[in-house]
Amino acid sequence: MLNVTFYGVRGSTPCPSPANARYGGNTACVVLERPDASRTGSSPIILDIGTGIRSYGDTIPPGVDFSATALVTHLHWDHVQGLPFFTPVLRDGGRLEVYGPPPERRVSLADAFAGFMRPPYFPVTVSELRGEIYFHDFPEGTRTIGDAVVTAAVVPHTGVTHGYRIEWGGVSVAYVSDHQQPAVGSSDVDPAVLDLCRGVDLLIHDSQYTPEEFETKLDWGHCTVEYAVHVARQAGAKRLALFHHDPVHDDDWLDCLLAEARLMAPVDLEVISAYEGLTIALSEESLRS
Repeated sequence: MLNVTFYGVRGSTPCPSPANARYGGNTACVVLERPDASRTGSSPIILDIGTGIRSYGDTIPPGVDFSATALVTHLHWDHVQGLPFFTPVLRDGGRLEVYGPPPERRVSLADAFAGFMRPPYFPVTVSELRGEIYFHDFPEGTRTIGDAVVTAAVVPHTGVTHGYRIEWGGVSVAYVSDHQQPAVGSSDVDPAVLDLCRGVDLLIHDSQYTPEEFETKLDWGHCTVEYAVHVARQAGAKRLALFHHDPVHDDDWLDCLLAEARLMAPVDLEVISAYEGLTIALSEESLRS
């Protein structure tokens, strides 16, 4: 079994307001946890460390020996800016292993974080956080993290960006938070993306734009809700979570986009829209029923 909890579901910039109180205004952060972690010793896997990670940190009581792995898709602000506000690494004894693609040849993931977490951009450096934080360059490929099998693949976006597939606890999750749609009305999907998402129990996918918005933002690195449904259908995913919501889309707007997505989806594809606080419990038994 695997629990998938959303702590930040927005793209581009945090945007909390009364108009989006139901879906939330924090940027990308999703946490995967085994409900039997106390027995198996499994540590959480965090997908991106946007501002939503602060809320996740608030659920970890002081005094707990916290250890987790974070998989970062890329280094845009909305996916990394939560790190210095994550309380477990502000305390002695906290440990976070951060994996992600290096942004350029000869520049490591650790170098990149050291570059933007320093004065004058930010008053505190990574090394000044009291917990233990380790950075690991994660090129394309598959590796074992704890008892999970994690595959990273390059996803079309702006700059070096990964999508991830996590196979853990007998179920599978694909995380494609930022995905550049090729063109207006295009049905082409990068083969690497389809391989990453093939047959997964849950696909968490970029769904930032309406078709009208996409026409004016063709090269901004994202896609329409319709394209997200298309990717899920092509890959044979069992469930699609619409994600990386645009900051201008309020709760009512997102409700409408979800309704439209469900009309587009085939009958065997369940579509939901991710919101802060949502936990999806995945198990082999529930997925067979």
